[in-house]
Amino acid sequence: MAVNILDNLEPKDVWKNFYDISQIPRCSRHEEKIINYLESFAQHHALVYKKDAIGNICIKKSASPGFEKKPGIILQGHVDMVCEKNTTVSFNFETDPLNLKKEGDWLTADGTTLGADNGIAVAMAMAVLADKSLQHGPLEALFTVDEETGLTGAANLDPSIIEGNILLNIDSEEEGTFYIGCAGGITTIGEKKITRERAPENTTAVSFAIKGLRGGHSGAEIHEGRGNSVVMGARILYAALQKYDIRLYNLDGGDKHNAIPREFAATLAVHSSDVEDIKALIRKYGEIFKAESGDIEPDLKTELTAADSIPEGVFSKEDTETVIKTLFSLPHGVISMSRKLPSLVETSTNAAAVHSKGSSVTFLTSQRSSVMSQLDHIAEIVKVLLQSGGADISLEGQHPAWDPDPDSSILKTFKEVYKRTTSREPEIAAIHAGLECGVIGEKFKDMEMISFGPDMKDVHTPDERLNIPSVKRTWDFLLEVLKSV
Repeated sequence: MAVNILDNLEPKDVWKNFYDISQIPRCSRHEEKIINYLESFAQHHALVYKKDAIGNICIKKSASPGFEKKPGIILQGHVDMVCEKNTTVSFNFETDPLNLKKEGDWLTADGTTLGADNGIAVAMAMAVLADKSLQHGPLEALFTVDEETGLTGAANLDPSIIEGNILLNIDSEEEGTFYIGCAGGITTIGEKKITRERAPENTTAVSFAIKGLRGGHSGAEIHEGRGNSVVMGARILYAALQKYDIRLYNLDGGDKHNAIPREFAATLAVHSSDVEDIKALIRKYGEIFKAESGDIEPDLKTELTAADSIPEGVFSKEDTETVIKTLFSLPHGVISMSRKLPSLVETSTNAAAVHSKGSSVTFLTSQRSSVMSQLDHIAEIVKVLLQSGGADISLEGQHPAWDPDPDSSILKTFKEVYKRTTSREPEIAAIHAGLECGVIGEKFKDMEMISFGPDMKDVHTPDERLNIPSVKRTWDFLLEVLKSV
């Protein structure tokens, strides 16, 4: 039986819930166990709940005595998590409980993502539902599925399962910052068929890997200049292609569409006489990347790795050239900044992953913008580029932007409660990331929405961590809001 290292933390019920959730596998699109857990929770507390066809669940709680005429509040978060781990860690996200660690004031997991995005919302909402001493109006807790791969739970939400008209989304990562707008997004995927053939005579396998990058959220952290392992790997391959006769054998970089890729690996067949030159080129680019990254990527490593044998079934010469040039040309990073909010990224694109398997190569990218016409534009650029390289295109997870409403009554309440309880002014912002508020707002035009949460860092990476004291402060703030709405 695993030891619950959160036993002595406050608020006790929130941390107990978070621990229990951390023991339940819940990668995106595999949320059956956590939904079953929430159903059992509702039944145990004699709470009415509804599920829709895609698996979202809404648990309802009656108003406290004297609060029956208050507006209906919806606490909302998603049950799935990004499942990322370090390559050196042996871990099965389908079966293994997370191994939690406390490091000072921070909670993290051992070599994997923590799932605080968005497990902390689930834990807080459960604690509110279970505590009969709290004061609040009619209350619902909406738990959505599959947020991380394209907000599909929210997109397919059956409106009939919820009744409230004020939605509190607990899916932001900066305490004291209230979000009232977000970017729209789309995932653009290219799949190119390739021909494999025998490696040319007198060739030797060379493998290299890029490791140790911080990665991060492809929306919230895209402006920080963090290294992209796929971009770095493409630079090495393109430089080698210009000087040497090479054949690709394997490409493996990145994973999730909404994560800046941290690792990249490639194996290629090269002429035996060029092996040492190509190894020197790889080392040279490793030094270039270190110089360019400065202190942003202190753990970056570009390594030559052992290749077991001369690869059989390498890409054809034409496909090697086309794939490398396509990968090298993929844009990544900030495309434009907002003119309305100069500190906000308006449009970006993420070269998220590339994988070769059998007779195909898959390119995974994602685009974001707070201006939908600009989202369409950058997605079309990526689409045309991939098509020019012979890839077939598929699009996933398109979701709308959330247009800010600075005059909403829920924002006024949040500002008043925050100032009253902290003697500070909150920050009001929009975020360059997808929040379910944008999708849900399309279904409920009159719903007021706001997003908030405790401090989190490096979500979508194995360095994800949750600030423990900020959870208590966010919890206390939430209870004051529920009384004050």
